[in-house]
Amino acid sequence: MDRAIPTATLNRRQRRRWLLGLGALVLLTAGLLAFRRVLKPSLERNTVLTARTETGNVEASLTAAGVIIPAHEAVITSPIQSTIRRVLVAVGSKVQPNQTILELDRELTNTALAKLQDEQQQNRNKNSQLQLTLEKALNDLRSQEQVQQVKVRSLQSALRDEQYLLKIGGGTSESVRQAELSLKVAQLELQRLAEQIRNQRAANAADVRELGFTLQIQERSIAELAGKLQQANISSQQPGVLTWVNENLGSTVQAGDALARVADLSRFRVRATISDAYADALHPQDPVVIRVNGTDLRGTITTVSPAVEKGVVTFYAALAQDHHPALRSNLRADVFVVTKALHNVVRVKNGPFYKGGKEQPVFVVKEGKAVRRTVQFGESNFDYVQITGGLSPGEEVIVSDMKDHVDTPELTLND
Repeated sequence: MDRAIPTATLNRRQRRRWLLGLGALVLLTAGLLAFRRVLKPSLERNTVLTARTETGNVEASLTAAGVIIPAHEAVITSPIQSTIRRVLVAVGSKVQPNQTILELDRELTNTALAKLQDEQQQNRNKNSQLQLTLEKALNDLRSQEQVQQVKVRSLQSALRDEQYLLKIGGGTSESVRQAELSLKVAQLELQRLAEQIRNQRAANAADVRELGFTLQIQERSIAELAGKLQQANISSQQPGVLTWVNENLGSTVQAGDALARVADLSRFRVRATISDAYADALHPQDPVVIRVNGTDLRGTITTVSPAVEKGVVTFYAALAQDHHPALRSNLRADVFVVTKALHNVVRVKNGPFYKGGKEQPVFVVKEGKAVRRTVQFGESNFDYVQITGGLSPGEEVIVSDMKDHVDTPELTLND
């Protein structure tokens, strides 16, 4: 016979069922929360870089590779064809004006100079011989002229005699005409001799001048070679530092070959190269920013090479502070050619997040989350990017590369 279950037992069983159901509900809720947390993407805050937008200036620029070079560098060339005999100054040493840097062998030039001097002596002898010859020819013509003058005077006297005989009836008209003809022929011959003497004098002067020019040219050649011989001890005309010297002793150098370079290392400028795609954007007097070991220096473009070599254009820039302590010869530098200057615009620091387009998504940090937002960009340089839409000053933006989360609308930032 069945017995009725006590009420206390039933209540106890009911409480147990309620407790089990409540525990299951708590476990289910905790599991759902944990699952949701696992599915929701997140980032460690210390793994990304952020920057706040601000109002400031943005200088749009082109990036070029530059090298610091001396503002003034003298190239010393060989004055003669010779061989290098001795180097007296080491590279990097200071040199003073007229201090000998390098010696050349003078023997070949001495021989050439002696040959020119011998030729000059021959020319002087030729000049003396020519003057004697010309003087002799002129004297012969003068003698012929004097003889002809005597002959003319004699014929004039004979003509007067015939005219007198004709007058007193002792001569004939034919004799007078013959005397007149003979006198006229003699006078023409005298005129011819006088003209020949003038021509001879002019020719003599021209020949003397020509040989004089030869003597002068040869004299200048001798003086020039003698001067080059004195310069065989290579020296600088200005104080500075020896940056390069040809140290190949015994090697042959031609006249005009570079032997040494002396630079004034108290002033510097920049030689830069950039892709020829930007050649039309380079103009003299364009402002540039030169970054050397974290130091920014201002300058302007002075010259742009018209030639393109291997796809790059070379240009030179002068520095406003060309004596800055950070400058060193042959030091590499980043050169930014400023193409446009924008003032009081919204900007953010440049970083890997920026891909160079006019519009792209970025992640904005707000209340512990990184929310994706489409932002419009304007001009940019190495330091800053202009914001034209989508962000306001003071907002915090992730500037690290976020390409792995480009399709994620929101990220949780874990401290």
